[in-house]
Amino acid sequence: MANLTPDVTAIVQASRESLLGRLSDFLRIPSVSTLPEHRAGVMQAAEFVRLRLLDAGLENVRLIPTEGHPLVYGDWMHAPGQPVILCYGHYDVQPADPLAEWRHPPFEPTVIGSDIFARGATDNKGQILAHIEAAALLLRNFGRLPVNLRFVIEGEEEIGSSGLLRFLHEHAGELACDAVLVSDSEMFAPDTPCLDLGVRGMVYAEVEVEGAKRDLHSGLYGGVAPNPLEAIARMITGLKDADGRILIPGFYDRVQSPHPREKASWQALPFSEKHWREELVQARGLPGEKGFAVLERVWVRPTLEIHGITGGFIGAGAKTVIPARASVKLSLRLVPDQSPSQVAASLEAAVRSLFSSDYTVNFRLLSVADPAVMSPDTPFHRAAGQALAEVFQRDAVFIRCGGSIPIVPAFMSQLHCPVVMMGLALPDDGPHAPNEKFHLPNFYRGIAAVAGFWRAAAKA
Repeated sequence: MANLTPDVTAIVQASRESLLGRLSDFLRIPSVSTLPEHRAGVMQAAEFVRLRLLDAGLENVRLIPTEGHPLVYGDWMHAPGQPVILCYGHYDVQPADPLAEWRHPPFEPTVIGSDIFARGATDNKGQILAHIEAAALLLRNFGRLPVNLRFVIEGEEEIGSSGLLRFLHEHAGELACDAVLVSDSEMFAPDTPCLDLGVRGMVYAEVEVEGAKRDLHSGLYGGVAPNPLEAIARMITGLKDADGRILIPGFYDRVQSPHPREKASWQALPFSEKHWREELVQARGLPGEKGFAVLERVWVRPTLEIHGITGGFIGAGAKTVIPARASVKLSLRLVPDQSPSQVAASLEAAVRSLFSSDYTVNFRLLSVADPAVMSPDTPFHRAAGQALAEVFQRDAVFIRCGGSIPIVPAFMSQLHCPVVMMGLALPDDGPHAPNEKFHLPNFYRGIAAVAGFWRAAAKA
């Protein structure tokens, strides 16, 4: 199955100026889904996607209303006997704060060298636009597509995907497919094409603790008054030990080991623990669960992290107060086959057991997400690997995503098909951070790789 992409690559190279122009137009739209003041921008982005799908040659293009921001749908179903591929992405973006840290205005795309800087550049406007442009290129230059395509592009990924999740639950037949293609993740390093075989799940909770009914003077009541901050500190050390092992009873009972082929492929990665520590984490060390390598700890092992503690006096100077109330936010990242609902129940039981009867404890579950893992041996993963190898001139490697993408396990369970995660971002592209960027060579190569994947999938 050779020669999947040379003609496509040449057309992409000849079209770079117009491709960059459309990407820049997309990035100028302030489609921040979480902020009401940007609702008009979100709708403008949805309309941009709708029009681009129409211009690309897709059919049945429409906005699908939800209780929040609309879905954008389009399809092309004229390849009889060939598989149906569902292309997923999102047009909403994170807030740009803190604005003072941006070197250029976040919604004024700026090209510096080979990178384009703007909010949403890599997460996810640049990556999903690569899918749309691949379809446009094939239809414009060859008159047809090698496979049947559906597109569903949402405007609520950054706030939980509730509209798409509900639509998927109620109307899965309208998105029926043989495989899903997602480009919303990272490559491991420049010029190193990757297929992401898994995402971790998550349980996110807040624990609110009350001791006395009012703040108390530590000189008058210290030593007898319950201190919620101290109790929270003791709870944290009761949930995870100094070696990074989580102490919730039964927590590791269902943890899966990675596929042997997947783990073996990690040896081909250009990984440097020193680079990770100094350049990516920028810390003195890389602590974590003893007995596991760095990549294992961030990809295939569960974790517990503390995200914030509030309570007491945090202003300048001294105030000897015992706070009446304090709270802590924490999350657990989960791996297959851990169940978020079971882990959440175990977490709450463990938390409550670590406080004495001197305290009132309120446990609030804020969000959950399922973990997911894919086999590297599906015909669609093999087709994607072939296309990536041809475009990047080196074999694709298997990685995992340490984060959570709730829609991925939802697609797997509702559509009963594999999900091909073909990330085009780089580790330093900075999604969610100031000065987010997208490496333009990956945008152009991504278009060719997506087209090549469809061609290889048709021959698989």
